[in-house]
Amino acid sequence: MERTQSFFLKEPNSNDKIRIFCFSYAGGGASAYRNWGTYLPNYVGVYPIQIPGRENRITEKALTDMCKLTDKIVSAIHPYLDTPYLVFGHSLGAKISYEVCNELREKQDNAPCHLIVSGSRAPHIPEPEPLHHLQDVDFIEAMKRYSGMSKEFLENRDLLNLFLPIFRADFILDETYCFTKYEKFDFPITALYGDQDQDSEIDTVEAWSEYTNTSFNKKVFHGEHFFIKTSEKEVLAYIKDIVSRYV
Repeated sequence: MERTQSFFLKEPNSNDKIRIFCFSYAGGGASAYRNWGTYLPNYVGVYPIQIPGRENRITEKALTDMCKLTDKIVSAIHPYLDTPYLVFGHSLGAKISYEVCNELREKQDNAPCHLIVSGSRAPHIPEPEPLHHLQDVDFIEAMKRYSGMSKEFLENRDLLNLFLPIFRADFILDETYCFTKYEKFDFPITALYGDQDQDSEIDTVEAWSEYTNTSFNKKVFHGEHFFIKTSEKEVLAYIKDIVSRYV
């Protein structure tokens, strides 16, 4: 029987004044946010969500159905919504974040204070060039446009054989996602994007404004699609400012 690991790398601290639940990009895991606790105040609990198939959960089957994934995530975070919290997601993680927020509303759970989406088109805008259906050779070639993947990684056959199914599952999850129009959220949305990101053009980022009844803000950072890595300190300084409004 497959052993199921926790969605959390660490148990949320009951002394947190505020929490932020983070969702990673395609192929990424919770370790993408390993430095965040260093740059954010110690009263902020940073909790990257580890979904099946990633890092310490690599032996588990990756999920390709958004509804099944978000249902499991909501069940996992439900006990920890007793403290004010924000939700953050980058790229694929932004779509997951959006669906998690909708699922929480359906279950009448405590709503987040703020949704921060990063490096992502608004959910109703589909991927213009889907990749998940490509043969392995073409799929790998297409992935080279993602600046977060090193040349060494893409040329290492053993690593590719290990991680290719995870990447493909994530692209299936992303590209077969069926958008459902829900009511607008009653909390603010902030969209972050890179000034050189060819995957998230400004009009597709601004379209997130259609998803909230309250305030919408956008913030540009220097960098390509993975600007949250290359401009990490600047991104976290901005997020720190957002978080401080709710403490």
